[in-house]
Amino acid sequence: MPTTSPLQIYCKNIDSYIDIEGGETLMEIFERISDRMPGLNPVCALVNFKNEGLSYPVYSSKHVEFLDYKSPSGGRTYVRSLCMMLYRAVTKLYPGVKLKIEHSLSRGYFCRLEGLPEGVSVDDSLVEDIKREMLSLVERRLPFESHEVLTSHAVEIFEKQHLFDKSGLLRTIRTLYSTYYTLDGVADYYYGCLAPHTGLLGVFNLIVYHDGMLLTAPDPADPSVAVTPLPQPKMYHAFTDYLRFNNIVGVTNVGELNSAVAKGDSAMLINVSEALHDKRISTIADMITERFRKGGAKVVLIAGPSSSGKTTFTKRLAIHLMTNLINPRMISLDDYFVDREHTPRDPDGEFDYESLYALDIEAFNSDLNTLINGGEVMLPYYNFETGTRQYKGNKISLGNNSVLLIEGIHGLNPELTDKIAEDMKFKIYVSALTTINLDNHNWIPTTDNRLLRRIIRDYKYRGASAVDTIKRWPSVRRGEEKWIFPYQENADATFNSSLLFELAVLRDKGEKILAQVPHDIPEYGEAHRLRHFLSYFTPIDENYIPSTSLIREFLGGSSFHY
Repeated sequence: MPTTSPLQIYCKNIDSYIDIEGGETLMEIFERISDRMPGLNPVCALVNFKNEGLSYPVYSSKHVEFLDYKSPSGGRTYVRSLCMMLYRAVTKLYPGVKLKIEHSLSRGYFCRLEGLPEGVSVDDSLVEDIKREMLSLVERRLPFESHEVLTSHAVEIFEKQHLFDKSGLLRTIRTLYSTYYTLDGVADYYYGCLAPHTGLLGVFNLIVYHDGMLLTAPDPADPSVAVTPLPQPKMYHAFTDYLRFNNIVGVTNVGELNSAVAKGDSAMLINVSEALHDKRISTIADMITERFRKGGAKVVLIAGPSSSGKTTFTKRLAIHLMTNLINPRMISLDDYFVDREHTPRDPDGEFDYESLYALDIEAFNSDLNTLINGGEVMLPYYNFETGTRQYKGNKISLGNNSVLLIEGIHGLNPELTDKIAEDMKFKIYVSALTTINLDNHNWIPTTDNRLLRRIIRDYKYRGASAVDTIKRWPSVRRGEEKWIFPYQENADATFNSSLLFELAVLRDKGEKILAQVPHDIPEYGEAHRLRHFLSYFTPIDENYIPSTSLIREFLGGSSFHY
């Protein structure tokens, strides 16, 4: 129980109230009570469930939880801080060279260097020099200092450093004040807090990766070492392909997107982005058709993580196949769920619908073989309300000119279709590989894009609140890491379902739903973070979006039946 002290915090780490002096920073408070939390090296804290840096001064009673990099919020803080340390190292060794941290890939963060001196390239020697400079910053334990100033003054600071991507972003978000950070004489901007000092960032790696570098953080399985990258050449090329498109359109970051919206170019951006989707789907349809005409590709497996847009992609692919004079028949793997009482459970004791064994694999393969061999099957229907698989007389068979489109998260897992000959399968991986960045040092995680899609869709169509979806998301992510991502490189084709403009369209609906999350529950922190993220986007009216757009699967108003 609290004492009669006029000012206290409740520290969740030790389940105790702590007397404080008004104005103490979180770091000062932690240092006073650190002996009660042995082994904890915090990089940030949750204050009333919101993520704050340890320089945050406390003037009133708060609920505080100190976090290290093993927590989701702490992990993001750690990586952001690594990025600023990388930026400082690059500017010291190569003044005038532009660092672009483009996206997460291969269990790390892919970076490019633009404007290197003539004759200098990204090789092992250059990357080792940068890494050595970063380690020297770690040894010096330099502080990341935060500064809250008028946004106009922050813009001036970034323009002096030729960080026009950051000044452009700040000009378009229209806030009076902005917070930026300095490290060893250079300024930078991040949309979340940084660690107290560089001394906490000793575990990382930097290696040559394709035509750039890969920055990696501590391995969750062994935080004493940096994570080992996984080769992902297909994902790299999928990202790179869309980045070229962004450069041609002239919209590579949110500042440029906001400026285009302000100039009235929303319709153009939407039309061009939708045309790119259509072209990519048409190309994949042609690949399937060519293989089908040679006697293969009877079964098209379409996989991807939650809220990647697999269903709409499948429906649009079917249309393109029909224009190629092929008759597509569609099956959803969700209809082969086992009855709920037999569903595996995750470590939290919740039903694990992401598990491969949530499916009746034997029944699925039996039906698949019957169809491929010219027979007829009665398709099941899974009733999510009762949690049972039912049959309603829906019979299908494949003609001589038919392909079977099978959509579900496990499509690329070899165990799902191990009884089907490989030449009969064509595998497609679908995911929202977000390629627009906030600025050159702040990429947009693909998981945030998908989570926002799911929050909006589940609220509209499944009666789920944002709290429900946010609470369920860690389990979904664990399932993806185990059952989906390891197989994405098995794909014959990769489709990027993200749209250049979509987060601007999702902004208003997303903010309204997230605003309903109560302030006194842990899920508020994630809701607040997502609302802050959405605030960077100038909204685009969803009425511009065509009814066939993939984003309609989440917004509503689609001409497809789901």
